Amino acid sequence: MSAPAQANAQPIEGKADLVAWFESGCKPAERWRIGTEHEKLAFSARDFRPLPYERDAQGPGIRDLLERLEAFGWAPVEEAGKLIALSCPTGGSVTLEPGGQLELSGAPLTTIHETCAETTGHHLNLKAVCAELGIGLIGLGFNPKWPRETVSWMPKGRYDIMRRYMPTKGSLGLDMMLRTCTVQVNLDFSSEADMVRKFRAGIALQPLATALWANSPFTEGKPNGFLSYRSHIWTDTDPDRCGIPAFVFEPGMGFERYVDYMLDVPMYFVYRDGRYIDVAGQSFRDFMDGRLPGRPGERPTLGDWADHVTTAFPEVRLKTFLEMRGADGGPWSRICALPAFWVGLLYDGQALDAVSQLIRDWTPEDIAALRDQVPAHGLRTPFKGRTLGNLALEVLTIARGGLARRARLNTLGRDETCFLDVLFTIAESGRSPAEDHLEAFHGRWNGSVDPIFIECAY
Repeated sequence: MSAPAQANAQPIEGKADLVAWFESGCKPAERWRIGTEHEKLAFSARDFRPLPYERDAQGPGIRDLLERLEAFGWAPVEEAGKLIALSCPTGGSVTLEPGGQLELSGAPLTTIHETCAETTGHHLNLKAVCAELGIGLIGLGFNPKWPRETVSWMPKGRYDIMRRYMPTKGSLGLDMMLRTCTVQVNLDFSSEADMVRKFRAGIALQPLATALWANSPFTEGKPNGFLSYRSHIWTDTDPDRCGIPAFVFEPGMGFERYVDYMLDVPMYFVYRDGRYIDVAGQSFRDFMDGRLPGRPGERPTLGDWADHVTTAFPEVRLKTFLEMRGADGGPWSRICALPAFWVGLLYDGQALDAVSQLIRDWTPEDIAALRDQVPAHGLRTPFKGRTLGNLALEVLTIARGGLARRARLNTLGRDETCFLDVLFTIAESGRSPAEDHLEAFHGRWNGSVDPIFIECAY
């Protein structure tokens, strides 16, 4: 989750400033970049238990892992004297999710080859540190073994606020915070119209991404009835800030319409003087009018707005770029596949035209129904007379064409289409990745999830 944006202390004069903040993300195609984020579950290699923040009698903690990573040129970031993140002078950061999930927020890069190099370097650093400390890391959508009560909370102020507020809105919000992992990609737009086209395509195809990356079929050591339990969790987290925003498909969709949406999303916090102040459930509209309870007469800055925007969790999120948020965490090969999938579809005009034509008759109700079914059925989900697996092959072919036309080559002369190979294999099988884990559980794993920590570790 994002770090506070308090550094932007420009006062907000009115709604136009909020629209302009989103507009500031517009940039020409030659300046478009790719930002990839991926989370991993950290565990003790000895008994697979989730790591606490501090070292204890059973072994090292997350803090030890962060401190060792500093040796690779990462600079420490502290909150209230606690090491909670690392930053890289050349871009990117390593941050902690609420349950100690370790996230690499990658630098904005030009090609997926660069993303691959960034991810590979990060994993090599982690492997060296983890071998020294007796720590393992795994990419899954959900912790397959351990109850929520065994997962330690990380010492970040915003998590304390969310921890109190989440249970008032849904039954699975704390599971989202403590036990889920994702991989996502952040992409640019050239104009308001370009943003709208990409937003609509992203929302429509997000269930397909969920199915291709579905990788969370276990809860507390047993099958949970889902292929992407992570995706299911978001359906009962907080209806005020999650899900499929149907207004994206309405006439008049644009920056101002998204501003209106965000003004109606209840606040979590205000960040002042290094502290998170709990204003959970209160209104940013009231804040703009100087009527925020507990802070009478105070008005927000653009930093407050940037922070508030990070507290909405739709399947596609707008900041000064677009975040594609539907995928489970997974192995290395599927990390680089996610930017390949979305860049191929959205960064090439011909591909975006093809996607827009494909989804032209899909209604918000169609997409919402698809989103509801995919967590349980994955690529086998029926949709408009065929399965999602069949649709996946058509969409992947569009993405491959988009990447081929980009013609971004690595040192071996290969273009970015190579990163889609793993997805074609999945789509051709008609099986989401979680189904392979379930088959192993019922077969060679003999009803235990413990082997997943060995076979699927980084």
